[in-house]
Amino acid sequence: MQSTPETAQVRRLRGAWHDGAGAVMGSLIIITGAMGAGKTSVLGEASDILARRQIVHAAIDVDALGLAYLSATTRNDKVMYSNLQSICRNYAGLGVTRFLLARALESHSELESCRGVVSAVDTRVCRLVAQIETMEERVKLRESGVARQEYIRRVAELSAILDQAQLEDFRVSNESRSVTDVALEMLTRARWIGAFGQ
Repeated sequence: MQSTPETAQVRRLRGAWHDGAGAVMGSLIIITGAMGAGKTSVLGEASDILARRQIVHAAIDVDALGLAYLSATTRNDKVMYSNLQSICRNYAGLGVTRFLLARALESHSELESCRGVVSAVDTRVCRLVAQIETMEERVKLRESGVARQEYIRRVAELSAILDQAQLEDFRVSNESRSVTDVALEMLTRARWIGAFGQ
């Protein structure tokens, strides 16, 4: 994964973070993947595993922070990252230095935005992967509302975007496996826990 120069937005986020919290964060794992890859489920399971080991951390579904319909002059992602910044600052005030984020990263600028908010010494991007048909079926089962067909079509489209972006440090298969096994592999490869989940 190649690094890119910081954008003005990232520098602003970093400055606001340090002014407000006064500390550099420790470790960050970003869970990326197409719709139906299992980002939210693995995020929750990884948090449960860490909690059982009494490893202080915060787990945040970034997409949920931008669930809104705003005026045409306001960008949802800008508000979303501002919300994330506020939440991370609150956790940092409680001594949290490990952050798990779930977010489908489509570009280097999005990765930089996450890094800008959670100013981590160590960042790992884990992409969850599964067959397109598997992810589409998961979305079909999960979604029942007015945007169902749009979400199903989005699976293959988003997967192709992520293939092109190649922002992940490593990939973890999330097909025909338990969510616990997937989360354990991710945490182990990110070096948050010992080998084989020990």
